[in-house]
Amino acid sequence: MTVSAEQQAREEQLLERVVRSFDACPDPRLAELMVGLVHHVHDYIREVRLTEQEWGKAIGFLTGCGHITDDRRQEFILLSDVLGVSMQTIAVNNEADGDATEATVFGPFFVEGSPEVPIGGDISGGAAGEPCWVEGTVSDIDGKPLAGALIEVWEADDEGRYDVQYDDGRTAARGHLHTDDQGRYAFWGVTPTPYPIPHDGPVGRLLAAVGRSPMRASHLHFMVSYPGCRTLVTHIFVRGDELLDSDTVFGVKESLVKDFEQQPAGTPTPDGRRIDGTWSKVRFDMVLAPART
Repeated sequence: MTVSAEQQAREEQLLERVVRSFDACPDPRLAELMVGLVHHVHDYIREVRLTEQEWGKAIGFLTGCGHITDDRRQEFILLSDVLGVSMQTIAVNNEADGDATEATVFGPFFVEGSPEVPIGGDISGGAAGEPCWVEGTVSDIDGKPLAGALIEVWEADDEGRYDVQYDDGRTAARGHLHTDDQGRYAFWGVTPTPYPIPHDGPVGRLLAAVGRSPMRASHLHFMVSYPGCRTLVTHIFVRGDELLDSDTVFGVKESLVKDFEQQPAGTPTPDGRRIDGTWSKVRFDMVLAPART
């Protein structure tokens, strides 16, 4: 659409007035953020020639996201995830540093205060799914083992649901543990399976409208922290999963795709646990980058 010079000037004048309104902001960083936001939003409106009806629908969409959000569900995180905003923010804030493990999306299902388990313990808490033995080490970029590093893990069950998505108050498929004096860790969970993000709300309707799937590739969440190191938020993904190239939140990175080795029924487990059926095992060695000021 061709826009006249007079109309362009009118739009530019409005933008300049809005930008000037932040001149007295006492916080330079806040002023930078607001001015940048205003520039990009106004540029978007002018580029696509947004109609008032379309903007009204956008306001209604955001209002719907607010209405469905509560202490168990965060629709705005889902929106950020499916637009790739979460992953872009992660990319900006987790620059490559030696062999440090890559970060990926946090997701909306982390819960503070998960059960503590010992090394070799079971985080499943009765969650449905094939047992999975997870082991590895945590070290810094110089290869030094990090003893006592805090590892928090959480995942969906075999039904594709996190414990907080049930109404019975259960705590399952989540927990935390600490590495030993050689930086080693191990625990039992369940083998990850694909699942859809919650798509019964505004974000789900948006995905349907644009012809996108709500499915996430199979994964297991980790958050690892240690004094003096950058906290790592990441997943591991199952090699061979057909959804690796179409993960709806763009979270897959090749370095995080791991071999979950299937074990036949009757195969001895690393800790002598008796399992009648099949189980899987995976190794994930993590390297933490130094904290940056």
